[in-house]
Amino acid sequence: MTSEFGCYFLFKDMEREITAIRAQKHNRDRLNVELDGEFAFGVSRMAAGWLKVGDFLTEERIESLLKTDEFEAAYQKATRLIGYRPRTQFEVRQKLQQKGFAYDVIDQVLERLTRANLVQDQQYAQMWIENRNEMHPRSQRLMRYELKNKGISDQMIDNALVDSADDSKLAFKAAEEYSRKLNKLDRELFQKRLGAYLARRGFSFETARPVIESLVRSLDDDQSKILKYEDEEYGDY
Repeated sequence: MTSEFGCYFLFKDMEREITAIRAQKHNRDRLNVELDGEFAFGVSRMAAGWLKVGDFLTEERIESLLKTDEFEAAYQKATRLIGYRPRTQFEVRQKLQQKGFAYDVIDQVLERLTRANLVQDQQYAQMWIENRNEMHPRSQRLMRYELKNKGISDQMIDNALVDSADDSKLAFKAAEEYSRKLNKLDRELFQKRLGAYLARRGFSFETARPVIESLVRSLDDDQSKILKYEDEEYGDY
């Protein structure tokens, strides 16, 4: 009597004939493969490039083929993701896991992407900080928090922050840009709104206070100039 264990290995050693290879109706880049007259599996054209009707496949070759197919599907998904915008390794891994790809396949995809310089966490961290400094200034503490949430290591963040402006300069740049929206407010409301904005950008009170005081003085000077102009312009009426 043959045991289930013995039957399993007997089945694994069996070769099955490819009797048909047909393009899928809704995805012409994928093929349906029939073995011994029955549908067996679907596979990408890329992974199935060497298959032809009449070939014989063992279970081992089928498993290898399906693993290659999964890798190619994961890799294509990953390249589409980084085509929209740069991603960290953590972000790519997270997206591929959500799609149900196996962990070892994801590891292989990330290794290939890294070798091709398509995913580089250090470069990403540097670019992120440069963009923040230029377009959306915020504290170094907040930038560190953002990058850690993207899976960047502390060492890489430290390296990227070396050339970053210090918090006092970043706070002034952020406040100066935002204060243009507040220049019609009275002194008290101006200070309150500007302080809340800098707090949301991660700046401490100690860093924000001298920046706010400086811009309040500028606001007072501007308003004084406006009042003086109005007095001179309309003083005789």
